[in-house]
Amino acid sequence: MHRVSTTSLILRVGQRGVNASRCKSPQILNRSFASRTSPSTAYLQPTHPTPSSTSPLTSKTQEIISRGEKYILPVYARPEFVLERGKGAWVWDVDGKKYLDFSAGIAVNALGWADEGVNKILSEQANKLHHTSNVYHNEWAGQLAELLVTLTQSQGGLGFPSQSAAGANAGGQHPTSGAKVFFSNSGTEANEGALKIARRVGKDVWAARTGKSSDDPSCNKFKIVCFENSFHGRSMGALSVTSNPKYQKPFEPLIPGVEVGKINDVESLERLVRDDTCAVIVEPIQGEGGINGVNEEWARMLRKKCDEVGAVLIFDEIQCGLYRSGTLWAHSSLPVDCHPDMVTMAKPLGNGYPIGAVMLRDKVGASMTAGTHGTTFGGSPLACAIGYHVLSRLSDPSFLSSLKSTSEYLDTRLSHLPGWFPTLLQPDIRGRGMIRGLGFVDPNLPGEVVKLARERGVFVLTAGKDAVRLVPSLNIGKEEVDIAVDVLESCLSLVKK
Repeated sequence: MHRVSTTSLILRVGQRGVNASRCKSPQILNRSFASRTSPSTAYLQPTHPTPSSTSPLTSKTQEIISRGEKYILPVYARPEFVLERGKGAWVWDVDGKKYLDFSAGIAVNALGWADEGVNKILSEQANKLHHTSNVYHNEWAGQLAELLVTLTQSQGGLGFPSQSAAGANAGGQHPTSGAKVFFSNSGTEANEGALKIARRVGKDVWAARTGKSSDDPSCNKFKIVCFENSFHGRSMGALSVTSNPKYQKPFEPLIPGVEVGKINDVESLERLVRDDTCAVIVEPIQGEGGINGVNEEWARMLRKKCDEVGAVLIFDEIQCGLYRSGTLWAHSSLPVDCHPDMVTMAKPLGNGYPIGAVMLRDKVGASMTAGTHGTTFGGSPLACAIGYHVLSRLSDPSFLSSLKSTSEYLDTRLSHLPGWFPTLLQPDIRGRGMIRGLGFVDPNLPGEVVKLARERGVFVLTAGKDAVRLVPSLNIGKEEVDIAVDVLESCLSLVKK
């Protein structure tokens, strides 16, 4: 199979930006940090102030926002500026203000804004064939599915050991079969598909045990287990396993048969995962819920319980997968006896172009035959061509080497913060790779820090009840890390108690 060229993988951008008068060259920034014994205070003053009577909206921005308020359903609370264009890790609003994006469109823009390679594929494929529906084959869906499966087989996941985990797989067996892929348009749709497949598998397992038809209404193997602080989507099925009252309460009653546990609580698994359980869904690293990761012991016990009762184990890697954690999947480095039956994905796969997918072991996919699931737009030639290009770039060894180096540097920078701000921050930095969380002692502070950072030209996000989330593009450089963390240090200095 032809692999996309990886020439010029990492887009370097100029150092003008968040506060051009303060920014130094990357070399000076790195050198000054190495000798620093206290946090940066270079960004105490806002450079991108929130609109007020002394700093009102421009007429252009006001016109665009007013039009949206008149015609768009008001389900979003957004800051009062309008984004117009981006390049690499930077984005500009319609008034020309420049921001450093450490949110990446909520962990989506893995290759940054306006990537030239992605744009080239988008243009070329759109001029050939952009939509066919799944009534017909297209040339790209199979290639992307093959790449997803073969990368997983070689780098670990879904029952295939990684090279680093292979030695720890005593008793674990390499699968003798492969995997299949179903393409959707989003992460929510991928999770809906995974839950639907698990329900079908559950009926088949029940039928085999009882000797009855899988369509028999007495089948009770339909329960689903999810976990606190999870986020799996906003459609009714995915929302039903998103255990957050803020999202669920306005739309109850949700689908029945859902039970909620706590990640890393081994003792509760015996109660939660029973013979009537058809599916367990969990994020190996919770994104929206606070950047909380599962541990190996718990993952192993969960896998064991699912095997005992014939339940399908689903890992939602929509935010933490596809190299954001530093490996192909967040579970890639775990032994195979901790692996799921299905993994769902979306966010970075299209670098902003809508695409999602479910990848599942062959034995799970055997229950799904023609007509049991489908989609009009999922797996289009345009989406899959872009996905193939993005995944080929992300999986290139030189890209991964650069990602590892920058991730380690980000970790070094962040590791100083709890010691410098012990009254503000919890002791441990959460997550790994390019999905990181700063846990706060006071849960009222993350939103304030996000606002302060934005007023200094840096986008970060909240996560859960008590964290600030950093999910930048995977091709950022150390110079962008320095600017972002310097801004965070200045913001923490402003709220320090």
